[in-house]
Amino acid sequence: MEEVGGAVATAGEAELNLSRLSVSLETLESELEARGEERRGAREALLRLLLPHNRLVSLPRALGSGFPHLQLLDVSGNALTALGPELLALRGLRTLLAKNNRLGGPGAFPKGLAQSPLCRSLQVLNLSGNCFQEVPTSLLELRALQTLSLGGNQLQSIPAEIENLRSLECLYLGGNFIKEIPPELGNLPSLNYLVLCDNKIQSVPPQLSQLHSLRSLSLHNNLLTYLPREILNLIHLEELSLRGNPLVVRFVRDLTYDPPTLLELAARTIKIRNISYTPYDLPGNLLRYLSLASNCPNPKCGGVYFDCCVRQIKFVDFCGKYRLPLMHYLCSPECSSPCSSASHSSTSQSESDSEDEASVAAHRMQKVLLG
Repeated sequence: MEEVGGAVATAGEAELNLSRLSVSLETLESELEARGEERRGAREALLRLLLPHNRLVSLPRALGSGFPHLQLLDVSGNALTALGPELLALRGLRTLLAKNNRLGGPGAFPKGLAQSPLCRSLQVLNLSGNCFQEVPTSLLELRALQTLSLGGNQLQSIPAEIENLRSLECLYLGGNFIKEIPPELGNLPSLNYLVLCDNKIQSVPPQLSQLHSLRSLSLHNNLLTYLPREILNLIHLEELSLRGNPLVVRFVRDLTYDPPTLLELAARTIKIRNISYTPYDLPGNLLRYLSLASNCPNPKCGGVYFDCCVRQIKFVDFCGKYRLPLMHYLCSPECSSPCSSASHSSTSQSESDSEDEASVAAHRMQKVLLG
């Protein structure tokens, strides 16, 4: 172990720790240049460089030449407003920690980031505690990213292009101002952990049920009043955090129903009675319409619907303790609970059917965090 002026160089671990020195940028530049020179003659390359809490306002220029084999760079807790072109010289960088800075402007990342080797090497990126109001477009081209943290920023939305990050395993977007979850978020096949807590999200798209690798979903402290029934298809989900949402403190039953049109009534009759027809019997627009039929989820019904359906909250038992409201779409009010305004102790047949459906998934859920 070698210690010089508060700097710690760990030769066996190929790590240089220059954290919390509270020195000027010029002094830090000199220290990095000296260390870089030492490493050029050394057999072992420097792999990890720790520069947190040094009041940096820009990346040290020495990063652009002396550390070609660096794999981890930590510049957290500084006053950075931009990550300069020195970053592009770190061709093998795998982990970049830049949380709790002042990043967020249009020039927060160097030009050419999406075309640089970092696009293929960077796996972990932590930008939490900065000032981003939107996800930088250049980040959406970092195809090797496995962990992306943008918590505690000022994000207003999640871009649909998030689906480009196909290798993503952990996405942390808690503590922002996000109101909607884009359906494209369901196109991340490797996602294990999704954190969307402490936002302003009002609904969860059913497309999230396509996240077959998802193990933990954090949605606490949002504005959710129901969950889509498709959430039961998340076969590997072990933890679901929902505390601090309206669905926990009050349950909503929405039985608003507009009668079906004559076109839909006719189409329902054709489907329910299995009336046969051929492409030569009907015009193309009616054939397409008939192909859009959705089966009523009530197994006691057997009906279908097209444009007109009843939205209803069904209470589903999880872990034998918590009853979560899931959204169902039924073909008519006759399929809904006949006692929507009655005591909650009375359970309809369709509600019981929903609970039976959920029992298959309930044993998988190890934690449902409501309080």
